[in-house]
Amino acid sequence: MASTIVRSGHPVTVWNRSQEKAQAVADRAGCAVAPTVREAVSDTEYIITSLANDAAVRDVYLGEDGIAAAVGPGQIVIDTSTIDPATVLEVGKALDAAGAIFLDCPVSGSVSVVEAGNLTIMAGGEPDEVEAARPALDPIAGRIIHTGPRGTGAAMKLAINSLVHVLNVALAEALVLAERAGIDRHTAYEVFATGATGAPFVQYKRQAYEDPDNTPVAFSLDLVQKDMELITGLGERTGTPMAAAGLVLDLIREANEAGFADRDMSAVADYLRGRAG
Repeated sequence: MASTIVRSGHPVTVWNRSQEKAQAVADRAGCAVAPTVREAVSDTEYIITSLANDAAVRDVYLGEDGIAAAVGPGQIVIDTSTIDPATVLEVGKALDAAGAIFLDCPVSGSVSVVEAGNLTIMAGGEPDEVEAARPALDPIAGRIIHTGPRGTGAAMKLAINSLVHVLNVALAEALVLAERAGIDRHTAYEVFATGATGAPFVQYKRQAYEDPDNTPVAFSLDLVQKDMELITGLGERTGTPMAAAGLVLDLIREANEAGFADRDMSAVADYLRGRAG
């Protein structure tokens, strides 16, 4: 995301709780590094955050020297994290008190999609606020969809991730089934990719499934578990039956307990291969 925004011509400063990671991003993107949150966000028109989970969001936004304590009127703060809508509302109140605009704008798309500036962005907030955020979002967005008031962007991200993670497990199961029935892995995936199931997700996970030992981690299974816990929790609060999501959560927990937590989400196929004997 940082590299894509830099290529669009915007000056960018990055910060991370791990300065080593921030420096690595800055070196790759060609941008500046801030030593603290306050220095990163002061006198900055647009602030975009992407954090691993709800605890990280609360820490970075609501901590003693966090974003809420450092921003003020005229600044637009955009969170792209996959988190609980309740956390969005909690953080939003703190940003409202500071006088800043706050939007929940999670994204959908792979690394190659963001590099092409073609993410789907689900924007929760007032329509005029979404429009005001466009200069910061347009460089990474193929489409910005206004989902409704604050919190709906986060809810929509959980809904789409439910679909993605259920599809991922279904894909893994189908591939292992074909393999154990004597079909070559690449042949089976060719059928998946070119038949009725050839969704964009199936296309861009192809290398990960066909050559798992030589494909970098794009989204780890511990983060899949985090997502599924948020998804099933939202289902409980809204009275929505989530049978498939519940089964996926159980399977991912088993895989993570078996040592797969830091592996790519496609490694659920390797877990199933082992469990199948």
